[in-house]
Order: sequence, then structure tokens, then C-alpha cells
Amino acid sequence: MPERNVEARALQPDARARAKSVSRPQRNTRPPVGVGVLNEHLGYFMRRAQVWIFNDFIRTLSEIGIRPAQYSVLVVIGENPGLSQSDLARTLGIERARLVHMLDLLQRRGLTERQPAPGARRSHALFLTREGQKMLKRAKVLAAEHEAHLTERLGAANRKLMLDLMREVWQGRN
Repeated sequence: MPERNVEARALQPDARARAKSVSRPQRNTRPPVGVGVLNEHLGYFMRRAQVWIFNDFIRTLSEIGIRPAQYSVLVVIGENPGLSQSDLARTLGIERARLVHMLDLLQRRGLTERQPAPGARRSHALFLTREGQKMLKRAKVLAAEHEAHLTERLGAANRKLMLDLMREVWQGRN
């Protein structure tokens, strides 16, 4: 009989763990907070979407320490080796001073390099280093995971619709 009690006691923690793992509906005792006319403001929902997107992107790419703007910079430099800082800033809509700071950081990490631009005394041409190319390759894989999270959240058709709409509205408007 004592053996049985030992077995029963040994099983109890597992039973507790199973009971805790069963999801119970949470009762929200607070009434919903109204947002009034915000329900009609596109900017409100765009900002909510942006916050969710950025948080997921940052979380997904945290293992390599690349943030959304840095990823954009790496992608554009990777697609356009030798691009000037001015053209990069204009393409991405980044303030020049902020871009210089970001490029300094990326250069310190060994991901980008500036070289004197041919025919321009004060301009620099931007390039990815070999390490930058490897980092960008890894970042693209993680960014694809992030896009999969967006597809889960929005549904494939809604994601495609939103992407097509945003591309139509913003592409070429630098």
C-alpha cells in the first residue's frame, strides 16, 4: 500500500501541470473602452498596425540585432552598391543626420563601408562588406518569418490587398 501512495504523490505534480496547461477562458470584468471617432480614422489603425508590425519585426530579428530601418538600409545598399548617402536618405525617407548616425553604427559593426564617390569630392558611395552581405542574407530569412506572422494575423488575401494598395499609393513617391 505505501508504494501506491508514493506513486499517487509522484503523479500529482503532473496532474497539476496538466490542469494549469488547460486554457480557461479569461473573464474580462472591465467594460470595453470606447475609441469614439478613432474608429473612422485611417491614421489610428495604420499606427496600431505599424506598432504591431515593428514589435513583431524587432522580436523576430532580435537574434541578429537588426532593427527595421537598419534592415531597409542594408537591403537598399545591397540592391544598389555604390549608392550615395543622399540617394539612400531620399529613397527611404530618412533624415540625413539620422542616416549618418545609422551608417556609423552599421560601419562599426562591420556591415557597411563608405568609399569616396567617383567624381564627387564630398560624397560617399555605400557598399555592404562581406559580413554585411552575410548578415543581410540571414536578415532576409528572418524577415520572411516576420512576413509569415503578418499573413497569419491578417490572412493571405488581406495582406496581399494591403501590400498592393500601399505599393500603388507610395511606390515612386520619394
